[in-house]
Amino acid sequence: MRAAPTILHLDMDAFFAAAEQAAKPSLRGKPVVVGGLGPRGVVATASYEARRFGVHSAMPMGQARRLAPNAAYLVPRFAFYRSISEQVMELLGRLSPLVEPLSLDEAFVDLEAGEIADDSASARAAGERLRVDILAATALTGSVGLAGSKMIAKIASEEAKPDGLVLIEPGTERELLGPRSVRILPGVGPATGEHLRRAGMTTVSDLAEAGEDELVRLLGRAHGASLYRMARGHDDRPVVAERDAKSVSVEDTFDVDLHDRVRIRTEVERLAERCVGRLRASGHSGRTIVLKVRRYDFSTLTRSETLRGPTDDPGVVREAAGRLLEAVDTTGGVRLLGVGVSGLADYTQEDLFAQAEAEGLTGGEAPAVDAAEVSAVSEPEPEAEGAVERRWAPGHDVRHAVYGAGWVQGSGVGRVTVRFEEPWSEPGRVRTFAVDDPELVPGEALPLVRTEG
Repeated sequence: MRAAPTILHLDMDAFFAAAEQAAKPSLRGKPVVVGGLGPRGVVATASYEARRFGVHSAMPMGQARRLAPNAAYLVPRFAFYRSISEQVMELLGRLSPLVEPLSLDEAFVDLEAGEIADDSASARAAGERLRVDILAATALTGSVGLAGSKMIAKIASEEAKPDGLVLIEPGTERELLGPRSVRILPGVGPATGEHLRRAGMTTVSDLAEAGEDELVRLLGRAHGASLYRMARGHDDRPVVAERDAKSVSVEDTFDVDLHDRVRIRTEVERLAERCVGRLRASGHSGRTIVLKVRRYDFSTLTRSETLRGPTDDPGVVREAAGRLLEAVDTTGGVRLLGVGVSGLADYTQEDLFAQAEAEGLTGGEAPAVDAAEVSAVSEPEPEAEGAVERRWAPGHDVRHAVYGAGWVQGSGVGRVTVRFEEPWSEPGRVRTFAVDDPELVPGEALPLVRTEG
């Protein structure tokens, strides 16, 4: 723990959705949901306007549509998001040689290593300058947390959202953490949280009062001892510039044991989708698919399958996890399921969210924005065998020989609806074309900030 709040945590605000709103003037101030639009799609990011309806990341897209039927639903543009991320990470690199990216939109920075902060005042000044610089470079906002440890800095940035800065003075950690849920601590997911709840521990102060021996008894030596230290506000983890992830995984604990085999398979497929979302956000693909099953009697089984090469395709991960499930006896019930990918490798940029984009290309649904202006666009009709039809993903960039730059609002029944506007223009007009119109072609993403000259 440091005596000064010189560890900074940056988290861009609703990053993917905010980037889409910045790129599309007609969507500003309106609910926007980014993710896979197919029947198995999940929400990658929801704008703050969409969150008011209860939409959140990792939610099934079908549920999001029921909660916010009038939101704009867009397919991710990861090459675009990565270009913005690179701008943000460059700004962080100017602050310190120690920058630890966690994803495209999140990172820790050691301000002390950059010799630009050694007390609260200088740390706050650095954080405020960073927020101004990010806005000027990207037209997007980020929230900043400052503290004496990584754990508390991340909590501070969450409290700062959206578009704010929170500094937590070293020495106040225990007072801050005490009344909070145990889930606020790193390493306490749904399964551990439920295990602690059944032991009568729901707040961080409950953990501190229980003592290290009790937590070790409940959770094992390594996890129990680590959690006790964090409950007392101690976190000595350094900011690591080269952060090599070894695996990516997600898991869910169920309030009632699952017995239905079809339901269990559905949950595994959903977890596989979420896992791939995290995998891609971390900038990796992986070769080994891992399935974790905790049964009714708390026995835990782990099964894995190694592929011939790394993948970040949801379909591949989903099918492999399903094969692994077939080899597991779930008679008696299942308490927890998890899906992970290990053997990680860097992805190639062109493979980013290939499946989500494919779902968007076949989803054919137009976002309901300014409905009075938009021509009616239906679901696409089934194509005749052997037919070839150009498809257009909702949210993706296009260019028309006459009308210029625009983006796809939706497509179906042989038509595509496009709104023509640029990041720096007024909300644009909507026009509808035949999907094979020779004057309409895929376009390049425009910069969010217009450069002079």
